[in-house]
Amino acid sequence: MLAATSAHAVDGCTVLLCLAAASWRSIEQCVPPVRQVLRDLALGRPFPTCAMAGAGNTASHAWTAAPDFCPPQYTHITFSFDREIYSCDYDGAISVTVNGVPFARTWWSMSGDSVTDFSPSAKTQLGTWDKRFDDEFAAWLAAQPAGTAPQN
Repeated sequence: MLAATSAHAVDGCTVLLCLAAASWRSIEQCVPPVRQVLRDLALGRPFPTCAMAGAGNTASHAWTAAPDFCPPQYTHITFSFDREIYSCDYDGAISVTVNGVPFARTWWSMSGDSVTDFSPSAKTQLGTWDKRFDDEFAAWLAAQPAGTAPQN
């Protein structure tokens, strides 16, 4: 007997290709599947797989619960009862590897916002990419007291 597939199933191969693109939002065919994956993740569904990706080409999801996993420009620290409480503007991150090398990490929130950090290798290959992550990191870095900001 064949197992029924979910009405919400997304093609993992399409999502992998879209997340490895310079800006998935600008590719009409990428917007619906990527948005669906983000909705699925927010509902606790697993990240889709792609059996045809080939060796070294993967995508995986992680939640941003650990403060050292969230990029510094999106990390916030508050104090409650003499202890630090960390929060991140983004709820999860999807990491894409191409040919065994980290390519991009897309940070996403349940509100639907996302931003992608492209690796140096990806930037070389793409030539042009969505620079929002880089611009927000540079703005955060410029706002830090001299000598106190960690490098990304």
